[in-house]
Amino acid sequence: MRKALFPWLSNGFVALSAEAQVGETAGEQARDVFDRFALELHSEGLSLADTVRTRLWARDSESRDGGSRERVAALAGDARSASSSYIAPAHFESSASVAVDLLAMRPQSAGATKIVKEYDPPIVPLRHLTSGSFVFLSGVTSEVGTLADQVADILPRIEGSLVDAGASWAQVAHVSFHLHTSCKVADLRALFQDAVSARVPSVEYAFVEGYSLPGKLIEIEVTANKG
Repeated sequence: MRKALFPWLSNGFVALSAEAQVGETAGEQARDVFDRFALELHSEGLSLADTVRTRLWARDSESRDGGSRERVAALAGDARSASSSYIAPAHFESSASVAVDLLAMRPQSAGATKIVKEYDPPIVPLRHLTSGSFVFLSGVTSEVGTLADQVADILPRIEGSLVDAGASWAQVAHVSFHLHTSCKVADLRALFQDAVSARVPSVEYAFVEGYSLPGKLIEIEVTANKG
């Protein structure tokens, strides 16, 4: 397991990353990871209820589906959080078929609570999570046409979720792009810059081989800070 403690925008965060150590099925492997995360967060005075974002990594579609179902169970109720999932065999250094990245946030004030907003109708990922001044959006994807078509479909929906959470592109602090290996970062960067005029201070790009459904070429995660 890898653990990092870091301040960001005047708040404290704990980042955990791990590949499964035990379990024959993807669900069992995901359960192993979240059990270990719970113990590690407890050592920091936190719990799974302080989770604000997770990324699930899988070797194949079957593992992604099984791991995703277990994540829903592990992060139910107060632990509900923004999420994304990827098929990326190259991500693994062991024989595991499931790995997870988890971001937990220390409450900005005593008694502070997370506020989650579901899609209508609800789907597996939540629409956005607000904790203090921070807004975390689940990864957003599209199945329409080309990369340009999908970016054009996704970005207005992200903007709508930001507005729904009382934020805007001007308050976005970080954007993560997980791009299909068949696509180019230069093309994605040009599409984003043409569509979003606000300056985003932190951007990252990563490559994956698949998502929840075939035909998807990009998943975009957004974090904003209204403070």
